[in-house]
Amino acid sequence: MDSNRFTLFHPLRVRWNECDPHGIVFNANYFLFYDIAMYEWQRAVGYSNYKPDFLTAHAACDFIGSAHFDEELQIGVRCSGIGTKSLNLEGAVFRGSEVLNEGRLIYVHVEKGTKNAVPLAADFVDRILSFERVKPSFRGVGRPSGIPQIG
Repeated sequence: MDSNRFTLFHPLRVRWNECDPHGIVFNANYFLFYDIAMYEWQRAVGYSNYKPDFLTAHAACDFIGSAHFDEELQIGVRCSGIGTKSLNLEGAVFRGSEVLNEGRLIYVHVEKGTKNAVPLAADFVDRILSFERVKPSFRGVGRPSGIPQIG
């Protein structure tokens, strides 16, 4: 995966509790890394005061290499698609220029304190479109002109 696709990189040093007995990052922790980076991305988009609630609807990743205890990593995350009530994010874990993991996640926007899906705020979508280097595709009614439809 090309690192140029990402506007945001979150630095992370691997902690011992994220590793198996051999000092290799345990596979489930890559999803934790993506979740951390997602909320850092949200802040970078401009929502440090507004905290929309998101639930993970789908998470998948491909394991390419292994991260180890005390290594410095960069977690790249970007919005690859915008739905009416959801965001598609793609991520990658880098050790220098080496890609260790590639992830795809779908987050559903929900009403605070519930699990009821609600539409993304228009200003949030505008901030995303302004922030991302590679523009996300858009699905749903009333998508901005020039933004391609996703399936």
